[in-house]
Amino acid sequence: MTDPTWLAAQRRALVRFAANSVDPAGGFGWLDAAGERVPDKPVATWITARMTHVFALEDGLGDPDAAALVDHGVAALRGRLHDDEHGGWFSSVADTTKAAYEHSFVLLAACSAHAAGRPHAPELLAEALDVIETRFWDAEIGLPFESWDKAWTTTEAYRGANSTMHFVEAFLAAGDVTGDKIWHERALGLSERIIHVTAAAHGWRVPEHFSEDWRTDLNYNRDDQRHPFRPFGATIGHWLEWARLLLHVEAALGDKAPSWLLSDARALFDSSVRRGWGVDGHLGFIYTVDWDDLPVVRERMHWVMAEAIMAASALHRRTDEDPYADWYATFWEYARKNHIDPIGGWRHELAPNGSPSAGVWAGKPDTYHAYQATLFPLLPLAPAAALTSRQPFQSR
Repeated sequence: MTDPTWLAAQRRALVRFAANSVDPAGGFGWLDAAGERVPDKPVATWITARMTHVFALEDGLGDPDAAALVDHGVAALRGRLHDDEHGGWFSSVADTTKAAYEHSFVLLAACSAHAAGRPHAPELLAEALDVIETRFWDAEIGLPFESWDKAWTTTEAYRGANSTMHFVEAFLAAGDVTGDKIWHERALGLSERIIHVTAAAHGWRVPEHFSEDWRTDLNYNRDDQRHPFRPFGATIGHWLEWARLLLHVEAALGDKAPSWLLSDARALFDSSVRRGWGVDGHLGFIYTVDWDDLPVVRERMHWVMAEAIMAASALHRRTDEDPYADWYATFWEYARKNHIDPIGGWRHELAPNGSPSAGVWAGKPDTYHAYQATLFPLLPLAPAAALTSRQPFQSR
């Protein structure tokens, strides 16, 4: 497995790069390829929450500058990104939509900031849990709503696996930080519905898009195949991310974990490699495939490689099987050669031949996936990183 000292150096470099995203008005902004904040991009809740989470983890690892960055993020989530009238969080300072995706990351950030002991994090966490419980959790079917208008009067006639997946991540953290295991149980329920039932029925391809009654919509966005959050078809990187999350769910549940969590994680990883790795004649994972496994968007995304690294690491640690270690080494070799940029950060998107491109994602707005790829192979699968990053381990 990759040298922990090298991983730690990469992690610290990513944090230094991400610190450039501080917006003096509050929150964290979009970085361009050179690491400069793009002033005409509105501050977004998902970026601000992800960066707050990253800096909170880094605070646990002893970075003396991280606490101030966490506080900066918490202030924005309690300030300019928060709806003081109706509650909840806007998608950005320019968009009053209230979306599950953004709220999942507010909860994750609140958990990490609370574990870091930062001021006002308990209040942020309490409100995030309440808003998700009262606005996003559909208790009748045990799945989340996707989005609402500003006043919580109209919900979108769409349901998404992407936001559901990130609720799994956030619910695991919430269960660990608060001690309320209902969040672990809900993470299991979401995983069962999206993966054990739906993905299994589609040959270990994960459908991303659903109607409001949770019927799969396999043709969704056929005319907008490069949508950054809702692309047409199946997104290979999410299969890898789900594989990892299933192992976190298993570890969180302990003796109560069903056996299918491991077997489904294996199946998703195998499906990802078989249908996504180098299938167009070039190394790397293609971004999306159609339902006949034909490539749709062939660009290579940094976050997909980061999730591949973490999935392979998690499966190797869970099973001690050599093929997963081999894949882990292969994925890091690709990342070092193609994604890690000597000027800082990871190149977010690559053409199939490995050259930088920007057909879906421009710049380097997100350090969350790459940062976790440098840290999670050194942490146990449970409890959440919000807690384990604050415990001693090798080569901080």
